[in-house]
Amino acid sequence: MPYKSTSDLPDAVRDNLPEHAQEIFKEAFNSAWDEYADPDKRRGEESREEVSFKVAWAAVKNEYAKGDDDKWHRK
Repeated sequence: MPYKSTSDLPDAVRDNLPEHAQEIFKEAFNSAWDEYADPDKRRGEESREEVSFKVAWAAVKNEYAKGDDDKWHRK
């Protein structure tokens, strides 16, 4: 279930990440969704959606970090 826009992202993503980080999340999720369509490309028994979420969060964490104020800030 790729996301067409940031408004389609889950509430937990939209409500916590800045707009740019949401774009990163969306693009990484959609890319992983395509890349890991084949179960043989995934580790263990993880679903396509689980892998895509992990990839998306990792992409966000490459450019953003959660600050002491509990908000995400660009590194």
